[in-house]
Amino acid sequence: MSRETIKFWYLVHKWSSLIPMAFLLMLCVTGLPLIFHDEIDAAMADEAGSALAETPSAEGGLPLDAMLETALAQRPGEVPLFMAFSQDDSLLTVTTGPSPDADGSQMTLLFLDRATGESLGPAPVNQLMDFLLTLHTDMFLGLPGMWALGVCGILFLVALVSGIVLYAPFMRRLPFGTVRTDRKPRTRRLDEHNLLGVVAFAWMIVVGATGAINAFADPLTDSWRESEVAAMTAAYGAQQPLSPDEYGSLDAAMAAAQEALPGRSPQFIGFPGGDWSSGHHYAIFFQGDRPVTQNLLTPALVDARSSQLTDARTMPAINQALMMSKPLHFGDYGGLPLKIIWAVMTLITIWVLWTGVLLWLRRRSGRLERRIAEIQSGGTLGSAA
Repeated sequence: MSRETIKFWYLVHKWSSLIPMAFLLMLCVTGLPLIFHDEIDAAMADEAGSALAETPSAEGGLPLDAMLETALAQRPGEVPLFMAFSQDDSLLTVTTGPSPDADGSQMTLLFLDRATGESLGPAPVNQLMDFLLTLHTDMFLGLPGMWALGVCGILFLVALVSGIVLYAPFMRRLPFGTVRTDRKPRTRRLDEHNLLGVVAFAWMIVVGATGAINAFADPLTDSWRESEVAAMTAAYGAQQPLSPDEYGSLDAAMAAAQEALPGRSPQFIGFPGGDWSSGHHYAIFFQGDRPVTQNLLTPALVDARSSQLTDARTMPAINQALMMSKPLHFGDYGGLPLKIIWAVMTLITIWVLWTGVLLWLRRRSGRLERRIAEIQSGGTLGSAA
């Protein structure tokens, strides 16, 4: 690799790392506890409610209309926004808000037991986890914050690729994973930075890419609703959105959807007027039947007034990638063992980022030329940089 090529990739790696560095460290620190958000939420739910039956709420239980009535009785004056099902037990959740287009801060999540019809009350509020999730997602800046973090994710991917491009010629005359303990502390730190970066490279690529995709979730959802949903509901274009008192039977709507998509399990229902539906439909999302495909959702749009199926079709590939990226980003595919691996890799990433900061803060004059010479030599020259 020529000197000019090495210099180009070195500068790419340097600035694509330094520009988003503070944000990346924040994302790692806040993401670490969020990896275990399901376990934390389950522990709080166990404290708040009674033991649940083993029959999943996605498979059966009391009528959905009755469960919805129970939920709305707890929130008079509000309207239903979502109903979500469990694949493991009889827990059923209903999200309500003051209007069909309410934002997240106005929503209330209610727990119910579909086996008994018992209300378990509002979901316990974990202010710390809510704070961390909002900070991790958009830094309390809404959509601009999400986009800024998405750009940071893209820069992180550039830094990873450029780091590998530099590491290959740097290590060509050294055994893989060499840490030169006989050199200056700065050289040892550089070797540790490089080695841990290579070890966690594949994981960091996955988490960085899924994080970048998640940052653009709102525009992707809007695009799906404005294109696919609009095409599916073209016949309703001239009609006014339904008011909540016009909603028909949820059970009849579910039966129509399951007839169109037999053998699939419902994951959640989006009520009319929300981001995941139209102004006239229950959007019933069904998941795949395997761990790898359980987040690949297929929506069935059912007329909320008549409970007649309007259409059912697979979501576009980019939206399917979004669905799969969210659980993959937090290691939700393999249970607790995979989450522990995710946590360890997050700690490694924090160390790689921190050593990168230290290397930059303690830089010396002439560092660029020395680093280029060392990379060209295959790591055989001493590093003072």
